[in-house]
Formats: sequence, structure tokens, C-alpha cells
Amino acid sequence: MIGKPSPFDEMQGPDGPRYPYATYGDWFAKQNNERLAKKTSEAEAFFRSTGITFNVYGQTDAEERLIPFDLVPRILSSREWTKLAKGIDQRVRAINAFLHDIYNRQEIIRAGIVPMELIAKNDAFLPQMIDFSPPGGVYTHIVGTDIVRTGEDDFFVLEDNARTPSGVSYMLENRETMLKMFPELFSKVKVQPVSDYPKELRRSLEGSAPKSCGGRPCVAVLTPGIHNSAYYEHSFLADQMGVELVEGHDLRVVGGHIAMRTTKGYKVIDVLYRRVDDEFLDPLTFNPNSLLGVPGIMDVYRAGNIAIANAPGTGVADDKAIYSYMPQIVEFYTGDRAILKNVETHRCSEPQSLQYVLDNLADLVVKEVHGSGGYGMLVGPAASKQELADFADKLRARPGNYIAQPTLSLSTVPIFTESGLAPRHVDLRPFALVSPTGVNIIPGGLTRVALTEGSLVVNSSQGGGTKDTWVLGD
Repeated sequence: MIGKPSPFDEMQGPDGPRYPYATYGDWFAKQNNERLAKKTSEAEAFFRSTGITFNVYGQTDAEERLIPFDLVPRILSSREWTKLAKGIDQRVRAINAFLHDIYNRQEIIRAGIVPMELIAKNDAFLPQMIDFSPPGGVYTHIVGTDIVRTGEDDFFVLEDNARTPSGVSYMLENRETMLKMFPELFSKVKVQPVSDYPKELRRSLEGSAPKSCGGRPCVAVLTPGIHNSAYYEHSFLADQMGVELVEGHDLRVVGGHIAMRTTKGYKVIDVLYRRVDDEFLDPLTFNPNSLLGVPGIMDVYRAGNIAIANAPGTGVADDKAIYSYMPQIVEFYTGDRAILKNVETHRCSEPQSLQYVLDNLADLVVKEVHGSGGYGMLVGPAASKQELADFADKLRARPGNYIAQPTLSLSTVPIFTESGLAPRHVDLRPFALVSPTGVNIIPGGLTRVALTEGSLVVNSSQGGGTKDTWVLGD
């Protein structure tokens, strides 16, 4: 019987370390395991003292958790990164064009490429955005594209995060931690920096300010508050950008603009980087019980007096059923075939696909179309018979709520353990900044790693960890 092929190991080739890891591999071979174990403890202490924690929704205890950090970096060559960056740039531009189209002329629907019902019946589609273009025509100011790898040159987009992508603070802190722990290593390996991200983010947000703005735009970050799972990131980014971190009760409509309370009175905000979901953004327009948003902000927005990043209604592009059409979407708006491939996707809303998924449930990964964070998904090969049976009932009850994909043989990168290096599956979330002048993709991103042997689930909420991601210089 022929077994399944081993996953592609990004560090080790058949004759030793692959090219991107050559210098690092030589360095690592000379290290003392006790020293590295001590460095791991130092990193944990640094993360804890800095306050780099997150909350898990649905947990009965309120204890904040550390995301485990592994000190073996994930390294990409400049050639590999160039291909990824070109593909991300193409995809992000297509997503922005798609969002503008579905809220205006809907040409892609008229062309019969994307079904009307996938838009009209989508909970993330906001009728309030119809016939409106945000300042500069930018819908997705920050995009986190989840990418997986199965071979030397085989990269796939797993999903698009166009609503409120998180994790960039961990990318920055992971690099800062590695620089502190192994300064000598960075003198041996030429790694492209990521530290400019906050400056580039502020510049990109300022570039998206509305025409009504006079002088340098005022930027602020809107957070739901300290109980949000990503609150650390909200406060971190506001601090790093040098802008105010505000909550809904700090803001009000003043003279047709959104203004924040200060010790000198109310100050007009031109660009609001919001980390509050659409539903809670404006109680006068969406959920009337929301205490997190700003009453009247949508009227100010539609009047052209504030830019909101990311724009309300961008969640349509996060929908996993829409994801299945991304190759066609990219080609429709760019005129070129997609550089980065999609994972084969079965839409359970279609009877034939649903039957295929039910017949092959044990071999597939099934996800909710609006799901995130690893919640509500089934990994067929790791599920029990009872779990498969229960999930099959969910599929039959609400087939349109799910898509299914084959279980890919994800690439591995070693993690450091007490017994040495051990391969674990990884994905990558690079971050793209979008402004009216173009797309800026930070060289690297957040590598998430499944710390459990054989696991394919990398989400921190499901027990995954993170790594520093290096893109080599030329």
C-alpha cells in the first residue's frame, strides 16, 4: 500500500537546508539547545510583560492568554516573495473593484459570473452602501490574505480577510522579539524590515481622507473596548501610529462631522480606522441596541465627511461562497488570470455539491461561509464518527451556510521542542495597505503554526502559535 506523500518541508531539502534557510541552518546547527530553551522562556516573559494577550470568546474564564511564540523563523526567498506580492496586489485590486461594482452598477452580476442571490441574500451586503463610493474609491484599506503552501512553487489563497483583519501586532512584536534575542543572527542574514508598518498604515489612512478634509487628516482607531479579543492590537496600533484610541462614547456628530472628545473640546476626525463590526457601527442605521458605535456616523459617511476603514459592507468579500468565484472575479476586473490559485471549493448550497460533500465528509474540511477564527468548522479526517454524523445534520439543515474543501497537504516549518526540531503545519497572513495611490504590501506577514503534531488548525483561538516571518533581501 502506498502511503500519502510527506508534506513539503520549507526548511529541509533532500540534501540539507533549502536555499532560504542555508545561512540560518548553519547558525542553528552551532546553537546549544539549553540556550535556545532559555530564549523561549525569555520570549514568553517579554510577551507577558508587554501585555501581548488575547481573549477567547465563549470561554467561561476571563483569563487572557498568550499566543505561543516559536523561535524558528519562517523564511522566504525574495523570488518567492515577489510572486506572492504580485498575486496579492492583483487580488486586492480585484476585491476593491468587485465591492465598488456590487454596490453600484453590478456588472459582474449582469455578466452572469456571480449569482445575484449570493449578493442579495448575503448578510454582509449592506443596502445602505448602494450607489455610494467611499473617499478615494477604497473599500478595503487593510487586507489580510491567508495563504497556504503545498510545494516548492505551489501557493494557494485559503481565504480573504477584508473586514477587520487582525494579527499585524503579532507580526511586529515577533520581529522585535527576535531582534532582541538574536541580534547576531540578523547581521548574518539580510532580512527585509517590517517595522515601518505603523508609519505606512498611517500614511495610507491619511491618503484616504475625504475631500472635505483641510490640512493634515486627523486619524483615530475605534475599538469596542478592553473586553474585545483583539484589544491589545487596537491600542498597540494607535500608539505606534501616534493617533488616538477611541470608543463609541468618545465620539459624536458635530456640525456634520464626527468629532472626538478632548480636554480642549471636540476635535473633528477625518479617518476612522474602526475595529467594530458593521452591525454595531451605527445604532441609528443598524443594531439599535449597540453601545459600541456612533449614532449618525453613516449619515456623515454618506455625506462624504469621514473615511471609514475598512468601509462598511466589505464583509461580502470575506464570504467563503464568494471566495469560490475569486478566480473569475480576478479575471473579470483585471483581464488576467489569477496569479494565486484558489483551493477547490464545493458550495453546499448547490444540491449536487451538497451530496458530494455528504458522501465524502470524512475527507473534507467544511467551513461556515461567514465563519472565522477556526470556529464552526469540521476537519473531516480528524473527526469522530459521531462528529461527522452531527455535522451532516447541520449541512442538511442549512446547506447554504457551508462550503467544503479538500484537506491539503500543507507545508511544514520546524518548531523548537525539548527534543530538537519538529515539523508543524503553517499558513501565512501577509498584510496589504490600500490607498487611492496604490497597494503597499509589507514584506512578510504573520505565520501561524499548528503546534499539535499533525494538526492543520493554526488559529490562536484553537491552540495555534506564531512565528516571525523573514523575507530575504536581494
